[in-house]
Amino acid sequence: MGSILERVNTPDDLKQLDESQIEVLADEIREFLVEKVSETGGHIASNLGVVELTLALHRVFSTPVDKIIWDVGHQSYVHKILTGRKSLIGTLRQLDGISGFPKVNESIHDCFNTGHSSTSISAALGMAKARDIKKENYSVVAVIGDGALTGGMAFEALNDAGRSPNNLIVILNDNEMSIAKNVGGLSKYLNKLRTQPIYFKAKEDIDIILNKIPAIGKSAVKMLSRVKGSIKYMIMPGVLFEELGFKYIGPINGHDNQELYNVLTRAKLLKGPVLIHVCTQKGKGYTHAEEKPHLFHGIAPFEVGTGELKVNNGPGYSGIFGGELVRIAEKDDNIVAITAAMTQGTGLEEFSRRFPNRFFDVGIAEQHAVTFAAGLAQSGLKPVVAIYSTFLQRAYDQILHDVALQNLHVVFAIDRAGVVGEDGETHQGLYDLSFLGHIPNMTIMAPSDYNELSQMLKYALAEHCGPVAIRYPRGAGKDSIMESQPVRYGRAVRIREGNDITILSMGNMLETALKTAFELQKLGISSDVINARFLKPIDEKLILGSAVKTKKVITIEDNTIVGGFGAYVLEVMNQKGINVKTKIFGFPDIPVIHGSKNQLYAKYGLDVGTIVSEAMKMWKNRI
Repeated sequence: MGSILERVNTPDDLKQLDESQIEVLADEIREFLVEKVSETGGHIASNLGVVELTLALHRVFSTPVDKIIWDVGHQSYVHKILTGRKSLIGTLRQLDGISGFPKVNESIHDCFNTGHSSTSISAALGMAKARDIKKENYSVVAVIGDGALTGGMAFEALNDAGRSPNNLIVILNDNEMSIAKNVGGLSKYLNKLRTQPIYFKAKEDIDIILNKIPAIGKSAVKMLSRVKGSIKYMIMPGVLFEELGFKYIGPINGHDNQELYNVLTRAKLLKGPVLIHVCTQKGKGYTHAEEKPHLFHGIAPFEVGTGELKVNNGPGYSGIFGGELVRIAEKDDNIVAITAAMTQGTGLEEFSRRFPNRFFDVGIAEQHAVTFAAGLAQSGLKPVVAIYSTFLQRAYDQILHDVALQNLHVVFAIDRAGVVGEDGETHQGLYDLSFLGHIPNMTIMAPSDYNELSQMLKYALAEHCGPVAIRYPRGAGKDSIMESQPVRYGRAVRIREGNDITILSMGNMLETALKTAFELQKLGISSDVINARFLKPIDEKLILGSAVKTKKVITIEDNTIVGGFGAYVLEVMNQKGINVKTKIFGFPDIPVIHGSKNQLYAKYGLDVGTIVSEAMKMWKNRI
């Protein structure tokens, strides 16, 4: 007869199953997920935790008419399996395959693109308002994790939604984690709710008693309401969500299919905003993910039996950064490190153990992280803010107003800069050179290898004064591509001398630049290869001198071409009256899809073959 999963291809198929079949299906989905994600890599732990919740959502609600918005969206794999994409899970996060996040152009069951945290409640409220303005009839559900709830935008939305009369359901998926263990006051509050559920039963009992009392006058009713509120606060002080205006249901077991079904069915009938507190276990059903949920949050292909990575490329740039920061901090007590729920991802785990009083994980709160760093810097410390490029975008205003305009010495360690690959559009770090480049007082560096990253970090902390950003890519690099040279403010380095064409490289694209020069040499063209090191300030003397000499310039960067390194070079040449043939190699002004880094370099023309071909065209049309 085959597995139940084989017979489930649409949400309607779920509605034909009885409770015992749903239980079996949950186990089959977990086995299927582990098998497929072990081949593709991806966000496995969070998806294993929401199997029952996703099943219940699709049993109670009917997408695409009803709208389900997944916050962050990395926990939508089960949703994809149940909405016609089961056969495509093997292509997850692969070039031309399905995305690891909800995409409206991928399925009618995905109603909103998500990739960053804390956006779901805002979007859901907008949809609920639009529904009611248009006098339509459907449910809107936002699924947000307790980690994402630490983002300030989530509270802005809760505050607005709580005073709204519109029907809206918010499901708080509480697994006590974002990527790392959750931190802060909200985490403590949710833990109190998890461990003291007596309040919710007592509240229901109070409601029943008050409703049975016959009408005895308005003053008595007001008095009884105050008694009800007083009892509520005696049993559970600070009932946050109800005070914001939500009807609170929970906490409930997020792995109990029947309880989830019953609660969601009830919530669907309630008027106004409702918040359902669901407790789940990240990584549930796969031992390795249960024991190390942070490692299995977003993981490369792994061996199912052991949980070990199939390929281990060493520490990567994040590890090199973290190790060097520890070595520097051993000699300087003023150095502190800050991250936004990314301790492991940014390489700060060892720092957090060695210097617990100088390490701050502020949760998913990038804006707070940056202004918090500004306060530390204003008070004489040396804060290092380690945040992924894609997430640093959220703190643009704080970088400009709170750090740069005050010229504070804050070091931004920008991880995952450039194309990151399989996580796709929302996670590509292709914009930091552009959005930081025009900020006054900001210095921007990009290393070409591990050794240069270490040197730049030492320079930023020991010699520099003012805000400084060091951007480096995801994953593995080379120990040393060029001979070690000290970092000097605003100075580039010529790696290879030639007279026919200038190749300017930014950061990790130096290896591509050198390979391009090698191939051009075979064709009789000598290249002046320069490692820019600094986007800001640019080394005008070296770079412009080379441009004047060769009359042909190629720039290569792992950033969008709009406002990036190449555009900056063109601007400087224009200001100096230098008019030479120039070709910029970077990513186009469109959303960059998911795929491996090498595939994306080839697709968007940053591979050696394409650059050599374009260089030959410049050469053949030489003046």
